[in-house]
Amino acid sequence: MAYGGSAGDQIHAYAFEKNATVVDLRSDTISKPSLAMRQAMLNAVVGDDVYEEDPTVKLLEEKAASLLDKEAALYVPSGTMGNLIAIMNHCNVRGSEAYCGDQSHTFLHEQGGAAQLAGVTLCTLPNNRDGTFDLKTLEGHMRSDRLHEPISKLVLIENTINGKILPQSWIDEVAVFVKKYNLRLHMDGARLWNASIGSGIAAKEIVRACDSVTFCLSKGLGAPIGSVLCGSKAFIQQARRTRKALGGGMRQVGVLAAAGLVALEQTIPILKEDHRRALWIAKSINNLRSKVFSVDLDTTKTNMIMVNVVSEEITAITFIDRLEIVVDDVEDDRTIVRGLQLTSCLARFVLYYEIDDQATEKALRKICYVIKKLDTQV
Repeated sequence: MAYGGSAGDQIHAYAFEKNATVVDLRSDTISKPSLAMRQAMLNAVVGDDVYEEDPTVKLLEEKAASLLDKEAALYVPSGTMGNLIAIMNHCNVRGSEAYCGDQSHTFLHEQGGAAQLAGVTLCTLPNNRDGTFDLKTLEGHMRSDRLHEPISKLVLIENTINGKILPQSWIDEVAVFVKKYNLRLHMDGARLWNASIGSGIAAKEIVRACDSVTFCLSKGLGAPIGSVLCGSKAFIQQARRTRKALGGGMRQVGVLAAAGLVALEQTIPILKEDHRRALWIAKSINNLRSKVFSVDLDTTKTNMIMVNVVSEEITAITFIDRLEIVVDDVEDDRTIVRGLQLTSCLARFVLYYEIDDQATEKALRKICYVIKKLDTQV
């Protein structure tokens, strides 16, 4: 099976055969650039970015740095590269160690790049229900100056993490901790703007104590590619060198940066609609009062819906697979909903700007229909 499920051409051919509608909620990376983004890309003024001569890239970097109240920024092809650059910059001594949650993207979904490419050990800490990890546990993992041990260098936090917004009070506690141990703090803020809109806290306030931060333009913000890495001028100067070594130096990339500018200006204000629709689906699931399928509403504050599946007979895989087929000749079943099974007992759906109220209603009707079919006690 392809990454993310059945290949898109197959699912759309199947939908045509069944006279069904496809609502793709696998990820907000599925989103396609808006008409305004495409127009901006067409009209972008460009130059060679490796020579630092692309005016559109410069404008994007300046705007990003300003929004986060950081000195400088760097446009990179992906959040994975941005995080790796930050790790390499902060862990600038061979034998360094960085600390992160065991549910973090850096640990689970970046192919062990910290170790594979940067030579940095990642020490993981159990993530709590709210996405935090225990700082006393972290303190117990701090290294001494013994020659047998790696060198403690960096703490990595993620916001949002699996759709959860980190408590700002905890981020502030982490900031105090890293100062105590002379560590650096990096935030993987791939969905930082969702955290900001969901919490009502300005993004620059969320990241004020971070030495560096990445945020993604191609997830909830809808741009076709790219992330931005922000930090001090010295940090970004070194980051530019590191980006080049990783093969991330780009030329007339203003055609893509232009879409990122539109994303910052036009998509951030409407993220609240993604959050509203996600909560709509989550509440609809819980209103069924199923003992098998449920959503934790306390942690459903952004554009992700995590559905818990608690049954010996029914798994998240069963659930997701049934959502992708049409069995019954009824309207509620003639929608194909695509999601991801994260584990055998956890399924995920993600909202983004292309999923409007009509598509959301179609999706939630199919989801509820399938839940009723699988859980006969509903």
